[in-house]
Formats: sequence, C-alpha cells, structure tokens
Amino acid sequence: MMGPRRVGKTVLIHHVIQQLIRDGVSPLRICYLSVDHPLYNDCDLSDLLDRFLDATGTVVDESPTYVFFDEVQYLKDWEVHLKALVDSHPHIKFVASGSAAAALKLKSTESGAGRFTDFLVPPLTFYEYLLLLDKNAQMSIRNKSWFESNDISALNESFVHYLNFGGYPEVIFSPAIQSDLSRFIKSDIIDKVLLRDLPSLYGIHDIQELNSLFTALAFNTANEVSLEQLSQHSGVAKNTIKRYLEYLEAAFLIKSVHRVDRMGKKFQRANFFKVYLTNPSIRSALFAPLLEDDQAMGDLVETGAYSQWFHTQVEESIRYARWDGGEVDVVSIDPADRKARWATEVKWSDRYVGQPGQLTSLIAFCKANKIARALVTSKTQFAERTVDGVQLEFVPASVYCYTVGYNIIKSKGKAAGLMRLTPESRA
Repeated sequence: MMGPRRVGKTVLIHHVIQQLIRDGVSPLRICYLSVDHPLYNDCDLSDLLDRFLDATGTVVDESPTYVFFDEVQYLKDWEVHLKALVDSHPHIKFVASGSAAAALKLKSTESGAGRFTDFLVPPLTFYEYLLLLDKNAQMSIRNKSWFESNDISALNESFVHYLNFGGYPEVIFSPAIQSDLSRFIKSDIIDKVLLRDLPSLYGIHDIQELNSLFTALAFNTANEVSLEQLSQHSGVAKNTIKRYLEYLEAAFLIKSVHRVDRMGKKFQRANFFKVYLTNPSIRSALFAPLLEDDQAMGDLVETGAYSQWFHTQVEESIRYARWDGGEVDVVSIDPADRKARWATEVKWSDRYVGQPGQLTSLIAFCKANKIARALVTSKTQFAERTVDGVQLEFVPASVYCYTVGYNIIKSKGKAAGLMRLTPESRA
C-alpha cells in the first residue's frame, strides 16, 4: 500500500485491524509493526515475524494470520524478505505500506511479481473532499453527463478551499491546522521527506540543493520547465537535476507530464516537460493560501485538475501539447496507436464562453487530430459553442474535478472518458 505521507495509510490499516477483530479474528493472530522505529533498524522482516509468533504463542496453521508492516521502506532489502515470507507462509496474509511510492512499486515489481498486489493511496480527490465534509448534497446530475451545483459560488468556494487545504484528510477537519498549514505540511510532511526519507533511501548529501529545487517547482506548478533551464538557474548539473526529479516523484511530491506536438506525437528529444504538485495544497503550505482571483489561481486550478487524474492508471496516457505558437493543457494519447483521443483546456474564467474563437490552439489541435469535440473548463458557466467545425463544451472547473473524481472512485479509473458521468456512475 503506497502513498505520500499523511494521506491515511496507517489509519486505513487500523480500520482493517478493527474490522478483522469485529469479524471474529483473534487479536493474537494480528500483528502491526511500524518498522520505521529505530529499534527495528537491524532487524529483517523474518526476525520481526518470529518475535511476534514467540511473544503471542501463535501457531501458523490453516487459520489465517494477518501481519502489517507499516513504513516498510526503512528496512533494507524488505522486498526480498517479504517475498520469502510470502512463499514460506501461505496462511499468513501480509500487508506492507510505505511513503516512497515509486521506489516501493519498483521493488515490488522486481521481487514480488505474481505475489504482491499494489494499491495506491493518493491525496483526496475533490469528490472525496466534499464527501468527507458531508457537502455532496449540493450536487445533482445535469443532462446525465455532468454534475452541477444549485449554488456554483458556494461550490467554487469549496473548490478554492480544497486547492488550498484539501489533499490531506487530517487538514480538512482542523481549523487549527489550516491556520498554520506551513507547520503541518512543511514541517511534518515535506521536511520529513526531504530531510529524512530521500537521504536515507537514496543517499542524497546536498539537502539544501534538493529543497531549493523542490521549492522552485512548487511555486511554478503547472509550468513548463527543462533540465537546461533548471540547471542554469540553480547552478546544479543536469544529471543531478534529473536524479532529484526522480527522487521527488518517488516520494509522490511531484508528477512530470510529457509533451507532444500539434499532431499528438512525442518529440525525439524530450527537452521540455511540465511538473505538477501531486497535491495542490503543498503550494499553499510553502508560500500562502491563494484567493479566488489571485493571478496564480489558474495554475493551481490546472494542478487540481491534473491531481484528479493522478489517482488512476489513465494518467499514464495524459500529456500536454505544445508547439510553436500553440499549447493545449491536457490531451489523451491512445497507448495502442499513439493517436490523440481527446483534448481539454483548463481555464478559471468565463471569458472564453463569450469568445470561444480565442481558443485557437485548442481548435487547431482538434482539427489536426480529427477530434470533433473538446472540453473547456470555465469558472461558473455551462455552455456549448461550435468554432470551425469543432464543438466546444464548457463546464465549470469545480464541476469537472468533482465529476472526474467521482468517476475514478466509482469506476476505478478504467474508462478512458472519465470526464463525463460513466454509465456505471449513473446506474
């Protein structure tokens, strides 16, 4: 079970343990170990399992035993030992969790093929955020395709609050944490990742250099960057920058999105790419919460839109398009034939509802790739416009994020067209 710090992995494990006990499983057949404790530094997983069995007198037989290893990445060669335990103890069910998502997944794939099942626990979607706050009642279904709100201003207010504070379950219920977001997210999440997790896992020595890079990326979330630019501005070698980006992505702090051209084709030399925070509220914690009309809110809304997609494997086909004189925020490339399937422009403004002809890049991309219909997010308005044979559908950005999040939860992210309500969702 993988995911960034403080998204609720340990809480989910505790809920599972509670349910097992309610279902009649003896507590003596349940073991929970937070293996990042210094006491376990020189132990391997088999040592810890033996100590549990000795302490409880539990005999491993056909009655299932449940063992939970929390923050497992801190034990050396955990994946090798876990594979051996799975093979030698078929009646023990093992659950391992960790915060270094990409690193854990890599080792899981290498050593646990056919034995391990990976689950990702990402930050909250906008749908989950409203669900936890019991605010879903304000949403209704519009024309069997989208949700809508009977008070779009109130929904947008919740959406802005979500972008500033909404990724971590603990934060949304605590006004005290929200009033000092820097202390909770920066000190308890970001600093622990940058100062403890990454150095211990990857042997990073220049923490200040890594922290400076991450701060710059967070401030410019949703903007295009290149290794050359980052190297020039920081004075750090490109190869080092590339490794840092891999480390930050492994810690689930950022996500890199690759670029395609006007025809949806990837570039031979991938010099440019976009970097998004996996959780928009990280920016607010590092700097300050943004107001609805702040200039940077457009980038934060785009980050929020992308963060919904990061919850599903569909995001592997998501790109952005940019060529001389044009850019489209979100495009989906079919992994089979490498052709563009759909395109979306993320805006935090109603301006283009009245002036759709100004969306020249989106229209050009759709015509070049024979896409008849494209989506544009607005601030408050639903509308449909046709320009140069391309049908443009306008949907408020908050509704877009809510609908994508809802579909991902309900359909488990299997559908390619997750923007509109899926048949499974409407059932």
